[in-house]
Amino acid sequence: MKRILAFLIIGVALYSCEKIWLPKPPGYNRIDLPPHEFQSLESGYPYQLEYSKHSTVEADSFNLAEKNWINLNYKGFGAKVHLTYKTIRDKNDFKTLSNDAFKLTAKHQIKAYGIEEGVLVTPNGYSAVVAELTGEVPTQFQFFVTDSTSHFLRGALYFETAMKNDSLAPVIEYIKIDMTHLMNSVKFDQ
Repeated sequence: MKRILAFLIIGVALYSCEKIWLPKPPGYNRIDLPPHEFQSLESGYPYQLEYSKHSTVEADSFNLAEKNWINLNYKGFGAKVHLTYKTIRDKNDFKTLSNDAFKLTAKHQIKAYGIEEGVLVTPNGYSAVVAELTGEVPTQFQFFVTDSTSHFLRGALYFETAMKNDSLAPVIEYIKIDMTHLMNSVKFDQ
């Protein structure tokens, strides 16, 4: 009886194990990106711009934040675009602010595979510098827009997640388009 029971158990085990089950390979979450839509920033700032309708404007909560610093929060993507504004009082201010912007970008060289920078003129006649960083860096896209005499606006994209940037690539590209539109729509008060 014990022998029959043993053969029966082995037979059932062999029969039930015909199919080899493998774990599913790792995949990526599906990210549905909405169409790009823009709205104007409310008045009360020394600059105007158009930002994404899929983000919300929040006051910057950083302890050193100034009155005209804001965050554009993309809650659905776990991303923020930090915008910092400074008034230029003289040539030394401009030099200091632009050097600081380049230093902030350069700090990411440790983890960045590459940093591509470009200089351009916006449709409103302002100078802009764009930095695109690749690699596992906390900020993938930065810029500053200035009239070189009175106004300096800097923007940087940050994510609130530890995900790998290759997983975030579609969202990064989406927000870079929004930031490019924002940068090209900047107008400073006179």
